[in-house]
Amino acid sequence: MTKNILKNKIDFVAFISVRGANPNGDPNNENLPRTDDEMYGEMSSGCIHRKIRNRMQDMGHKIYVQSEERTDDGYVCLSDRAKALFSEPNNIDKCREEACEKWLDVRAFGQVFALPKGNVSFGVRGPVTTHEAYSIDPVVIDTYGITKSVNALPPKNEASMSSDRMGSKSCVKYGLYVLKGAINVQMARKTGFTEDDAEIVKKALATLFVNDASAARPEGSMEVVKLYWFKHNNETGQYSSALVHRSVTAHLKDGCINPKSIDDYEIVYNELPGLACEDVEGTC
Repeated sequence: MTKNILKNKIDFVAFISVRGANPNGDPNNENLPRTDDEMYGEMSSGCIHRKIRNRMQDMGHKIYVQSEERTDDGYVCLSDRAKALFSEPNNIDKCREEACEKWLDVRAFGQVFALPKGNVSFGVRGPVTTHEAYSIDPVVIDTYGITKSVNALPPKNEASMSSDRMGSKSCVKYGLYVLKGAINVQMARKTGFTEDDAEIVKKALATLFVNDASAARPEGSMEVVKLYWFKHNNETGQYSSALVHRSVTAHLKDGCINPKSIDDYEIVYNELPGLACEDVEGTC
């Protein structure tokens, strides 16, 4: 059966509302929410791809790069997962074909395979790319002390008990983040990325924070409030991705200085003639 390979370039812009959550901790800064030098909030593309992968997995699709707590095939490392699939480890073209056929995240994002046994080393370039997500305005980071419910180590005396029990937690008070990305048809042909795969990516983006709740991201603290999905009428695009991404803007409503919710923002799409745009309401 012939695959329905993606034929039309796709661009997308998503708006993410963050309230009282740490959307992406910075390991180089005590796991505080990531910010740039001007205090604009940031979510890395790696963080975003991880959440998309999780949603793909939730929808029943095979994923190569699995979180440790989400492993569904019994393999504890990537090399074991790959070696179990490759029927001809020394045939790079065959390995690439098998990887793209089996794993949706490889077809979508690409992957570098460097296995210690069998001298298997090759890369796959994927059609789906995303930018870092940044907040529309600078964000305020709240940090407050917390008390742990258990001691990590047996107390030597009463004075040592308090240090074990104290900690801190940081979150973005409120921020509206914008995520931009695209799907390239030329790369889609090489990995076998299909029209159906594109629909899965769209659904994953619209539901990005389903099953993602944690102490750092309480249920309901993060949501995709709007997703614009642009489908061009040809493979190279009627407009550049940069122009498409700039066609959607968000700004604070008149009189608002300290935003507290999505209601404090106005999102505007400046229509590009002839370009199909699907306005997808986010569902977290």
